[in-house]
Amino acid sequence: MVVGAFPIAKLLYLGVRQLSKPIANRIKAGARRSEFFKNYICLPPAQIYHWIEMRAKMRIMGFRGATIKPLNEELAAELGAELLGEGIIFIIGTGCMVLEYSRQAANSRHKEEEQNETIISLQTQIAELAMTTETLDARLREMNRQLVSLPLPNQK
Repeated sequence: MVVGAFPIAKLLYLGVRQLSKPIANRIKAGARRSEFFKNYICLPPAQIYHWIEMRAKMRIMGFRGATIKPLNEELAAELGAELLGEGIIFIIGTGCMVLEYSRQAANSRHKEEEQNETIISLQTQIAELAMTTETLDARLREMNRQLVSLPLPNQK
């Protein structure tokens, strides 16, 4: 079952990604047009991302005390818009996965409840059958007792 579900999940992910791209592209276009959006939403994450990336590269190459120059405004706005677009795609994909997980959990919970109800019903039936068996056993013993207490006919 898991093997068959994997291509469907991959296809679903690609579909979500394709549907999310137009949303991300609109956000990028809005970032290019709006100064407020560019200055307060796109530039700070882009500068932080650039600083972390360059710092990691410098440490890997062995430069410890090198200063990192910030990106120019145009490149930072573009990088920030890209980061924001990818973040939107990630959030939409994560939301789809969370919804699917909650749906699967609800289905499994429903199946478990049905199984519990079936088990309880079977236990009730077994108890009723045990009572019926005991009743019939008591009647059979009573009949045997009465049969033994009957006088035997005289044999000639």
